[in-house]
Amino acid sequence: MDSQHWRATITAAQSGDRQALDELVAGWLPLVYNIVGRALNGHADVDDVVQETMLRAVGNLGSLRDPDSFRSWLVAIAMRQIRDRARRRTAERLEEAPAADFAELTVLRLQLEGQRREVAEAARWLDDEDRQLMSLWWLEVAGELTRRELAAAVGITRQHAAVRVQRMKERLETSRGIVRALDGACPDLRELTGRWNGRPDSVWRKRLARHIRGCGYCGGTHETVVPAERLLAGIALVPLPVGFTLSLAFGGKTAVAATSAGWSAKLLGALTKPAVAMTAGATMVAGGAYVVTQPPDAPPPRAAVTPTATATSEPPPSATPSPSPTPSPSAKRKADLYGTVVDGVDRAPDPDTRPAALPRRPESGITSTGGPKAVMQHRGDSVTLSGRGYVLVRWQISPHARPGAVVMPTWTGLKGKLFHVASGGSRRMDDPLPGAPNGYATGMGGPDIGYAVLPPGTQQMWQNEYFYVDGTVTLTQNERGCDYGIAVFPSDWQAVDKDVNEGPDQGAIRYGLVRDTGTDSAPVPQYVTRSTPADPATVPQRSRV
Repeated sequence: MDSQHWRATITAAQSGDRQALDELVAGWLPLVYNIVGRALNGHADVDDVVQETMLRAVGNLGSLRDPDSFRSWLVAIAMRQIRDRARRRTAERLEEAPAADFAELTVLRLQLEGQRREVAEAARWLDDEDRQLMSLWWLEVAGELTRRELAAAVGITRQHAAVRVQRMKERLETSRGIVRALDGACPDLRELTGRWNGRPDSVWRKRLARHIRGCGYCGGTHETVVPAERLLAGIALVPLPVGFTLSLAFGGKTAVAATSAGWSAKLLGALTKPAVAMTAGATMVAGGAYVVTQPPDAPPPRAAVTPTATATSEPPPSATPSPSPTPSPSAKRKADLYGTVVDGVDRAPDPDTRPAALPRRPESGITSTGGPKAVMQHRGDSVTLSGRGYVLVRWQISPHARPGAVVMPTWTGLKGKLFHVASGGSRRMDDPLPGAPNGYATGMGGPDIGYAVLPPGTQQMWQNEYFYVDGTVTLTQNERGCDYGIAVFPSDWQAVDKDVNEGPDQGAIRYGLVRDTGTDSAPVPQYVTRSTPADPATVPQRSRV
């Protein structure tokens, strides 16, 4: 749903519309559940804190002046409840549930493997304050929150938030190293942990980190360690567990007490009227209780995607663009020749490696609804390309304005074929910028401002990406988690060949990369569909064409 729909829903709920209130609770409860669950690592108090957050949000909904600020307002309420709980519990040690913590729930419900599982499990080793910040930062890099909302929820400036996040990420990387080492077979580590009860805490974090720093076996990395923000970019929310109950009736208050607490008469009436509102696997029952249900023969729940006031959510399964009908055996063999979806992160080629020869494909020219140069800076901007020939898509990411998760542009309504034939522009976006100290600043950002991050499995963009169109297709800008713009130019073979074969004017040579083999085995973009969805931002990452 778009921001206009949620604005109308919030306004209707403020006026006492029960159906709108049910929709509001159902739509935003998963976001609150993920923030609280991760911040408290699945402690038994999670349900209580989630309930109190939603209770306060519903009770004070009438005080919200700007519906567009609902998400920021709701997240800030959740963080206040988390901090209030911490203050109430300072005198006692908070014991985590040993077999049902949120890290384990995240791994199981989202089916995380490899380094993504490692990041989720590393959260157990963070202190409470870092884990609270991580609960917001996780959603920021996943594209659910902005850096401005993160900073506002913590109550600090964006500049201070950048520093806090960077420090938290450093401790997270240390914790990832611990998780990795514990999965290993170091005999010295086994001896060290012989007296450990298996429960992560700050004392053992320091002991294990000290061992890893001095151990050649544990300290050595056996595979490339991918930054956490790249692993989490675009990741789904953890679905609400089956049986999760949220009672919004009175939360233990009498009608008089609820009224004195500031609840409007309309909201009280709405909450106490018998009603049932069905959502995706959840029910709002009489008295305002929200219960997550699942039929006995239902398939495992899909990862939940929470709607936001500034972005859309993934449509329900029935509204997702359906793939083409299964072809006959002969047709399938022909379709198999049409490229492959780019769904693996490629390694940067050596800057001095000459690119492969660029095959020539037939060119009759490309027409663009955006003219010779279409610049798309805002979410929803689009350009339709028709004809047969080459197209240049130029990336211009602005992490200094708003870093975060990149929501890739999508190609929709494809008629014919589309290939990703080459990458040029002298450098990849993650190449160090000329003159950057220690090479830490790249086209994706830097440690002082944060980094723009890609969804898992997405190819790193070069500044110039070249595609070949044979038919008609629409490219849409889906900017959401960070600021970026793309410019689209109809091009030709000569321009592509020149770009990939020339290095930059200064610094190391960075030739381009050719993926086209001259056959129909050239890769197609991840985000492409022959359908025309209502919201191009919902096109699945691994599209079928």
